[in-house]
Amino acid sequence: MLGMRGRPVSQPQFLTALNPEARIPATHPLRAIKKFCDEALKRLSPLFEELYADGGRASIPPEQLLKARVLMALYSVRSERRFCDQLQWNILWMWFLDREVEEGSWNHSVFAKNSERVLSREVAVLFFRAVYDQSREAGWASDDHFSADGTLIEAWASMKSFVRKDGADAAKVDKGKDDDPGNPTISFKGETRRNDTHQSTSDPDSVLYRKGPGKEARLAYGFHALMENRNGLLAEFDVHNPIEVSEPAMALRQLQARAEDCGHTPRTAAADKGYHTKAFVKQCRDMGVRPHVAQIEKRRVKGLDGRTTRSPGYKTSQRIRKQIEERFGWMKVVGGLRRTMHRGSDKVAAWGSFIASACNLVLMSRLALAPPSSG
Repeated sequence: MLGMRGRPVSQPQFLTALNPEARIPATHPLRAIKKFCDEALKRLSPLFEELYADGGRASIPPEQLLKARVLMALYSVRSERRFCDQLQWNILWMWFLDREVEEGSWNHSVFAKNSERVLSREVAVLFFRAVYDQSREAGWASDDHFSADGTLIEAWASMKSFVRKDGADAAKVDKGKDDDPGNPTISFKGETRRNDTHQSTSDPDSVLYRKGPGKEARLAYGFHALMENRNGLLAEFDVHNPIEVSEPAMALRQLQARAEDCGHTPRTAAADKGYHTKAFVKQCRDMGVRPHVAQIEKRRVKGLDGRTTRSPGYKTSQRIRKQIEERFGWMKVVGGLRRTMHRGSDKVAAWGSFIASACNLVLMSRLALAPPSSG
């Protein structure tokens, strides 16, 4: 009597036909994401023609380089080496990149070197805008109601690298404890380190900053975003120096950018208590934007009173604005933006733009796969 136990069958040694297109489920989220990516890259094709020379040896297609960055954000891949290692056996990724299975993966050093051409702030921002424009064309994004907020991105630099600009820290090396010349022991006890007198030797663009009272000061970049309130898509994204430009000032810049892009001024701007200042409320009013800002108790600001806070729209804005924290959480935990892998404001901004684009693509894929509403 034969048993019901299945028996493993060894893999055949001869060649077999494989159609990746048939292997990917029709409802797989990457199908919608790939469609949006391909459309965005199609719009950027003229820019790619300018970046590459007419002659010479063919390089990795820029479309594949940019889509690889999207995959790295979607699947929390922290390095080019790890991505290239996984690409060797991941048929789903090869299908997404429009790469033949027989081609295999790239050498990680070649991949990283080719990425330098397209991993620029200009290309990343244009890709981000090309993705977001598709959400507007589909009717998923609002041009009237927005939420603003900021956070910090930890720099790829240690506190030990934050030394005096005049080089006086070199005399503080404790030679008695210096058991590693490449990583000497330095005592900063009793010394006040400030951005006007100190600078990181690893990442000079980063600044020593803390988000609020009681928070730990660390080397970081400011990260500010503007989210539309219809479906929570990121409409604007910027990496900035949080000391030189405050979060309310960044929000005003982004609102102005939205007004120029949409052709009309946004109607409302929601934000937390950090934006409850006279300057921000006044400038919003001057622009024609109603400031739906969370109020600090007992602080009176002209332009934000009961006529605004008692309206149904204000309550709706205060409820929706919290979604921007969810976007920050996704970008930091899944996208790996809690601590940047790159150094320099331009590269950090470029990588951040790709992660923000990936965040929008995830939301857009859900909207594309959602069943149609009943009207």
